[in-house]
Amino acid sequence: MRKAYLMVLAALLLTACGGDEFQDLRDFVKESGADMRGKVEPPPDIKPYEPFAYDNSTALPDPFKPRKQSARNANRSGQNQPDLDRPKEELEDYPLESLKMVGYLFQGKTGHAVIHSAEGKVYRVKAGNYIGLNFGQIISVEETEVKIKEMVQDSAGDWTERESSLQLVE
Repeated sequence: MRKAYLMVLAALLLTACGGDEFQDLRDFVKESGADMRGKVEPPPDIKPYEPFAYDNSTALPDPFKPRKQSARNANRSGQNQPDLDRPKEELEDYPLESLKMVGYLFQGKTGHAVIHSAEGKVYRVKAGNYIGLNFGQIISVEETEVKIKEMVQDSAGDWTERESSLQLVE
């Protein structure tokens, strides 16, 4: 008898789960996906790789061989070249970014800038002194600014001038 009661109870429980309580939700899910079909665009045509042979008949230089300087460039590289044999001054050991102009002095008829280094040392400089890592020479010293002409070498070996400055820090 117990088995019969358990079977009836199980049948009642299963029929309770099969009710129409969420039938509207099931119908919505079926209808919303009916019109949707997955459409994947075809992949683009892949062009076959065409290798390019570098030979002497083309005017293009081979990118894997080092380029030699032409005679024209060899003459130009020494044109603006700084004097590499002169003794270096103390402030040429510091990059310009680490130096700060902290004051201005006028002594006689010459203006001097007071420069503070990253190590905490203080230097007095005037026009003509050298400063920075790029062969920088001080062009002028003004009350609020030190103008510097640097010499930098580009990838072709040419030396070019570049102007920089140090502003007064208050």
